[in-house]
Amino acid sequence: MAGKQLRILACGDVEGRFGQLFKRVSSIQKKSGDFDMLLCVGDFFGISAGARTEWQQYQEGEKRAPIATYVLGANKPEHLEFYGDEDGGELCENITYLGRKGVFTGASGLQVVYLSGVEDGEGGCCFSKTDVTALCESLISKNFKGVDILLTSPWPRGVTNFGNSADGGAPPEGSVTVAEIAKILRPRYHFSGLEGVFYERLPYRNHRVLAEGDKHVTRFLALAKVGNPEKKKYLYAFNLTPLTHMDQSELVKQPHDVTECPYKFDQSRQNQPAEDDEDTGPQYRYDLSGGAHGQGRKRGHHGGDRGQGEKKPRPPPKPTGPCWFCLASPEVEKHLVVSVGDHTYLALAKGGLVPDHVLILPIGHYQSMVEATAEVHEEIEKYKSALRRMFHARGKECVFYERNFKTQHLQIQVVPVPSDVSDEVKEVFEEQSQMKNLELAELPKHTDLKQVVPSGAPYFYLELHNGDKFLHRIRKFFPLQFGREVLASSPLLDMSDRADWRNCKASKEEETETAKTFRKAFQGFDFNLM
Repeated sequence: MAGKQLRILACGDVEGRFGQLFKRVSSIQKKSGDFDMLLCVGDFFGISAGARTEWQQYQEGEKRAPIATYVLGANKPEHLEFYGDEDGGELCENITYLGRKGVFTGASGLQVVYLSGVEDGEGGCCFSKTDVTALCESLISKNFKGVDILLTSPWPRGVTNFGNSADGGAPPEGSVTVAEIAKILRPRYHFSGLEGVFYERLPYRNHRVLAEGDKHVTRFLALAKVGNPEKKKYLYAFNLTPLTHMDQSELVKQPHDVTECPYKFDQSRQNQPAEDDEDTGPQYRYDLSGGAHGQGRKRGHHGGDRGQGEKKPRPPPKPTGPCWFCLASPEVEKHLVVSVGDHTYLALAKGGLVPDHVLILPIGHYQSMVEATAEVHEEIEKYKSALRRMFHARGKECVFYERNFKTQHLQIQVVPVPSDVSDEVKEVFEEQSQMKNLELAELPKHTDLKQVVPSGAPYFYLELHNGDKFLHRIRKFFPLQFGREVLASSPLLDMSDRADWRNCKASKEEETETAKTFRKAFQGFDFNLM
């Protein structure tokens, strides 16, 4: 049931530059046709004499906004005078103050949730967790799917997690409460202002992959100030069909660049079975002060609510017995090591499938990617990137895989294949999986394994040169050499006699020479030497 597609403009802080904003809007409409509405976040008013005079012209009808304009409330005490005593209403022709908090629903069915002010601000221009809890509970029902648009002036805390970085360095601290409302209400678009920058985050998913049914994605955008000298983007145009008029299959389509949700999911649901696409009422209601309604479950504190002081990062766990891969262990074969970073290292595989088959390993003892720290993850990605570049320059592409089953130390196997067969790797792995009755599920490219796999669960993970990712959840049986056997098969490397590493042993002298050759070739790509 496709409904009418609305044409919408969103704007950052106007700060009283009404003429500049509406001139730009008129120019856009002249070129592209009329838009249905303009939504403004951040500071709409300015307090300079010029801004006050211009606003008076709009109030008295001398000037008129060229589009239906909806604005948030004051973020500063000095702006309260422009709003009057009413909680929402028309400020002048074509300019409407939405109110302190609530939902604006148009005739089209579009749902715009708005939250005015800042957290912990002064009276009249701030919001509390109680306000937000009441707002969420008024919206969430048995068949709640989400909302179309969320307008807040502050950024949500942690919005850049798993996503692209904000320009100009570190992102603003943001509001924990805004992050909570975004997580709960699942807006399709979320706009913020106040920080004077433009930031368009990669879309993020609102469900846990393989643990819940697909839900629509959220796109977060922070908009700059009108008329900023750096010419950062302050006006954003988009088309949107209201959620209530969309087919479910169309609504939940996942774009290729989707990432994990930047806000933590409620841990009380982490081990529950997969659910239907529609929420089922009370267990999805949250109390932003820390409790969950409906089931009597307690929620852990996230983000800025961790309590007194920062927790020190935990040291890696100690192995239960001798470990061949902990770099400080006497058992490790150091002649195979070709590069060492701060948290990880690179070593030739013993009995490698091909001469340049290598392993990425953590220096400390971590069993799997799910258990590894953020620092380990980050450095592993650096090694992956360096290896991709090195092998691509040699006419090869990387295949990465990890088997967290009957192992005690994380090993990322890296096997290069000729570029002319690299596009066949996916198909061959899928065929071999079917033959062995293994379910190899494709994951969205930006998936974080920690969101998908519980701690301690066995799995096989595959990543291709183009970023395609696959996961098999190991139940009871799994062929230990599966990844190697597939790559050794005739459609790919065609060396089935080397499928078992024990058949590929070399002398220590040969291994040392091979490591020396690889180390020299890798030097130009090794980030530790740059």
